[in-house]
Amino acid sequence: MSYRLLADAVLLLHLAFIAFVVAGGLFLGRWPRLPWLHVPAVLWGVAIELCGCICPLTPLENRLRQLGGEAGYPGGFVEHYLWPIIYPAGLTREWQIALGLGVAALNLFTYARWWLRR
Repeated sequence: MSYRLLADAVLLLHLAFIAFVVAGGLFLGRWPRLPWLHVPAVLWGVAIELCGCICPLTPLENRLRQLGGEAGYPGGFVEHYLWPIIYPAGLTREWQIALGLGVAALNLFTYARWWLRR
């Protein structure tokens, strides 16, 4: 399999993971055991944003792209792929913290609502 295809697969996995972190709580009513997967994913996603770290999937994608003859990119996944879509300017540390706290707040609200309905 081509390194470029593997890099694209990592990109899609990364995007799916972010979508799961942000919106996975919406499926609690359908799958009541989902918190066993979702809560650790949310904790990981929020921790990555709050500490300013780069998810390990980003260097993996970059390395696969380099092995496939493409150039990697500096920074993290959010800064490279998502931030330019949402905001044309660069990602600041303050906005990164706000994103992490926003994801945490959204999920806390979703879980509280789900818990109260039970």
